[in-house]
Amino acid sequence: MKKILALATFGMAVPYAYAQGSVTLYGVLDEGVMYLSNSGGATGGKKISLDSTNGINGSRWGFKGSEDLGDGLQAIFTLEGGINLNNGQSAQGGTFLGRQAFVGLSSSKLGSVTLGRQYDSIAYFLQPLTSQGPQAGSAAFLHPGDLDNTGNSLRVNNSVSFMSRNYGGFTFGGEYSVGGVAGNTTANSGYSAGVAYSTGAFSFGAAYAYFKNPTSATAGSGFFTDNANGSSQLAYSLNKGYVSATAYQVIGAGAGYTIGSLSLATSYTNIQYGNLGAGFSGATARFNNVDVTAKYMVTPALAVMAAYDYLNGTGVTKTNGETVGNQHYNQVSVMGDYFLSKRTDVYLEGAWQRASGASSTGATAVANIGNLGDSTNNHQFVVRAALRHRF
Repeated sequence: MKKILALATFGMAVPYAYAQGSVTLYGVLDEGVMYLSNSGGATGGKKISLDSTNGINGSRWGFKGSEDLGDGLQAIFTLEGGINLNNGQSAQGGTFLGRQAFVGLSSSKLGSVTLGRQYDSIAYFLQPLTSQGPQAGSAAFLHPGDLDNTGNSLRVNNSVSFMSRNYGGFTFGGEYSVGGVAGNTTANSGYSAGVAYSTGAFSFGAAYAYFKNPTSATAGSGFFTDNANGSSQLAYSLNKGYVSATAYQVIGAGAGYTIGSLSLATSYTNIQYGNLGAGFSGATARFNNVDVTAKYMVTPALAVMAAYDYLNGTGVTKTNGETVGNQHYNQVSVMGDYFLSKRTDVYLEGAWQRASGASSTGATAVANIGNLGDSTNNHQFVVRAALRHRF
């Protein structure tokens, strides 16, 4: 609380201290009632809860600012943290500024360079064309396990990012994360890059990401363990058997087209957990994900949306001859969103998922929508009714 009050005081003081710049306090409060048909594994069951972190926008607060340096050059910064409204704690595994924390320079002629904790290139160039595009952060529309990180489940620590300016609808960028491990300059490091093009009703985007040693024993380092509490993204049966991977890679592309009030999009991603140890003898686990999304504006205040997602995991043979990870996930998601004003809306969303095959652990695959928890069986559905307010 002392940190928040200190930052708030800073935010109020800066506009008076720097006449050539600006600082904006902003945020989103997204709170709802969520029903999950079953979770908690074999001993679990249905769950009803208040939730503020798994909606269209995970609740957040932040400061962003800029200072004009002349000749089209600006100093910029963003400090943004997630909030769990139900207990007042920080989201993103208790990370105080867990969403974004960076500073940099922006040029109207070339683009921007920023340094800190940031989103990867998947978020900027590919995510807008996936089911997470208009639903960024929503568990109901998340690809199973968010294996490709199109739902921003993970951020990149210790990163340097470049984003180009817009060249007639064409943009590009890249990012490099410095591992920071003494004696091994590449451990826990990674990089990503992407391109996008938009003209009229058509848009296209593609991105690539690679991380070395993505799981770290040190909390707050490594890609899968980027949060302060060190929790791993490889926590459920879909991919927990691949925690020994020393390489992680995603490549994907998507396209979108708008016809009047109807927006259509589709995307494909390939995900790989490489050089698996602990009984895999360096094998690679591969996933392919395809989604199709439609959004229709019934009126300027009412939007409806539906998406279908299919994830296929290729089986991996262990040294003992056992094949694991031959799994399939089908998911359907729907949503209705009504705006009471420009800043406040109410929405209802839901998803149904069915799993089949063998999970990464070798057991029968079970459903798990939006990483809300392994189901007690191969199917699961979630419903969430929420109120969202921006400030």
